[in-house]
Amino acid sequence: MSGEDGTVGASDVGLHRPLGRGRRRRRRFDPDAEPDDGLTGEQRADRLKERIYITFTALAVVLAIASHASEVEAADAALTLLVTVGGAVLAVFAADVIAHIAVHRVLPTRVEAQHMFAVSFGALATLVLPMAFLVFAMLGRWTVEAALRASTIALIVSLAAIGWLAVRRVRLAWWQRLIVLLLEVALGVAVVGLELLAHSL
Repeated sequence: MSGEDGTVGASDVGLHRPLGRGRRRRRRFDPDAEPDDGLTGEQRADRLKERIYITFTALAVVLAIASHASEVEAADAALTLLVTVGGAVLAVFAADVIAHIAVHRVLPTRVEAQHMFAVSFGALATLVLPMAFLVFAMLGRWTVEAALRASTIALIVSLAAIGWLAVRRVRLAWWQRLIVLLLEVALGVAVVGLELLAHSL
């Protein structure tokens, strides 16, 4: 309240200070906290598993094309990548539907079908950067070699980020997490090597 001389006290100013303007409290990242996305742990695992699989497939295709990039047009490289990865996504979606029918002896419900669709076709987001790089090459702004090199880096970074996020949630000592991460990298290299071998045969 104001004093007898009409002045306003400090306490009065504090009373009229807008709410929410005080010191903001930062939310600390909790690696053990569950994401607030409305999905179950099993549904998140399905999406992550499919994303990893499609990323590996895209990486193998990009590396196979890059091995003879001087002989490939940007449009042909983009079409090969899209058809190969799109075929893999369709195959996984069909496998999910057939497996559901075989196990449960009924067609998937609308919710189950939506989940299968989101799991399979949501993994196509992996192709956003590689396709963008190849479009730059088609427009003449990049060479095909540069586009494929950038695509390889983007896909490897994506796999590394997924691996790191998975490892940091494991309750292990830092050196044990490092070992797990190195094993993930070694396994990833082996997968890409086998897929490259299959493309070269």
